[in-house]
Amino acid sequence: MSVDTQLRPFVISWTFNAPRERVWKAWTERERLIQWFGPKGCGSLHTANLDLRPGGMFHYCMRSPDGKDMWGKFVYREIIAPGRIVLVNSFSDEKGGLTRHPMSPAWPLEMLSKTTFTGHQGKTVLTLEWSPLNATEAERDTFDSAHAGMKQGWTGTMEQLADYLAKTTD
Repeated sequence: MSVDTQLRPFVISWTFNAPRERVWKAWTERERLIQWFGPKGCGSLHTANLDLRPGGMFHYCMRSPDGKDMWGKFVYREIIAPGRIVLVNSFSDEKGGLTRHPMSPAWPLEMLSKTTFTGHQGKTVLTLEWSPLNATEAERDTFDSAHAGMKQGWTGTMEQLADYLAKTTD
């Protein structure tokens, strides 16, 4: 595994008006995750299999409003409840095999994702950091030029999580 240390990682932080344990559950329990995960307006999860353990996988399919399916997966490397998750994120096929980004053939095949959950006075700061793994120069360039789009997509996802948390109390 090679993470390119010369690349500027993509980082986004969001403060949720919910305790860390509740944000952690929303991020790690299938029944909760399927209610909010994904960029705003991009559809909903119609398939979601979650095996939350190091070496386990979250394999999902998001259906767009126009009926197109997009498969993805997380392969978990480190889980320290309720504070940190490290995983490899990629697009996939229905069987869980690696595939290219459906709209960007130069997108890195795999991304290292580090998510931290920091609680303070009943609120939670969630920080997500993405870096390409084993990327070619073209993939690194694509990643580095895509930070604005990633920010937009993750902002919509974080807004959906905030909306979900505002409607739940457990």
